[in-house]
Amino acid sequence: MSTVISAAAPTTLPLGKALNAGLRRALENDPKVVLMGEDIGKLGGVFRITDGLQKDFGPNRVIDTPLAESGIIGTAVGLAMRGYRPVCEIQFDGFIYPGFDQIVSQVAKLHYRTSGNVKMPITIRVPYGGGIGAIEHHSESPEGYFAATAGLRVVTCSTAADAHTMIQAIASDDPVLFFEPKRRYWEKGQIDPVAEASPLHKARVVVPGTDATVVAYGPLVTTALQAAKVAAGEGRSIEVIDLRSISPLDVDTVAASVQRTGRLVITHEAPVFLGIGAEIAARISERCFYHLEAPVARVGGFTVPYPPAKLEEHFLPDVDRILDAVDRTFTA
Repeated sequence: MSTVISAAAPTTLPLGKALNAGLRRALENDPKVVLMGEDIGKLGGVFRITDGLQKDFGPNRVIDTPLAESGIIGTAVGLAMRGYRPVCEIQFDGFIYPGFDQIVSQVAKLHYRTSGNVKMPITIRVPYGGGIGAIEHHSESPEGYFAATAGLRVVTCSTAADAHTMIQAIASDDPVLFFEPKRRYWEKGQIDPVAEASPLHKARVVVPGTDATVVAYGPLVTTALQAAKVAAGEGRSIEVIDLRSISPLDVDTVAASVQRTGRLVITHEAPVFLGIGAEIAARISERCFYHLEAPVARVGGFTVPYPPAKLEEHFLPDVDRILDAVDRTFTA
């Protein structure tokens, strides 16, 4: 069933339903917003994120597309040129690669190539990450590819509240890759139905601490918070930062934290090698060298293709691996 949120008191919703409410709000606020994707109409998407939207806004604004990611993105480019604000759903993270050329060759570059005369207000929604026991090509973490591409904004939510407000990135005139942590779709949180859009590129200190900083984003923010809770029981105070934006990076918030704590651990599901953590580590080492009590530590996936579902728990960073990295910063 569809979820219609009234403009009243705050309410508690799963992250997926909060996204649905945010998309509904965007459709109501701007008649030029159109949603496009495989099975997003009558079915409401494989994760039901667009549930009820085609019924309420019609098939011309919530469009079931063929199974062709390159065609979805290419069509969105044409719509953007004509003044629309297309929102494309990539059904699973691993399906984005057929549309990769359109994204990095056209979506990312048209604004620059035309000296600002052609805007690309395209939002590309990508359910990403593991933890749901899926088959091959359904549990990727491709955010690094797009963060390395100039001209794209790359963001990811971790809570229902952020999902609801950050999806208003739809109003941006720049192209946005909006990564959604699929294993967190069912985690509940409180949203304000009339809250203004979140600052897209501002990291958030989720839990303050004094002994070490742990930076996470998307699906691993929950894991980092669990690690901080365990550490607190052992007498160690960990500050947890939700990065929220992958490109551009809010280095200022991370640097301010490290200058207080003297230690930094960065964690993400994507492999450590050439991951987002490497860029953060380099920048913090440059800016906070004299504040660091130990080398920056990184915890991520291993440098292998994403494993079969029965092995994914060995691949994904967990509380123990994060706390082990924190411990190493105290013994370095």
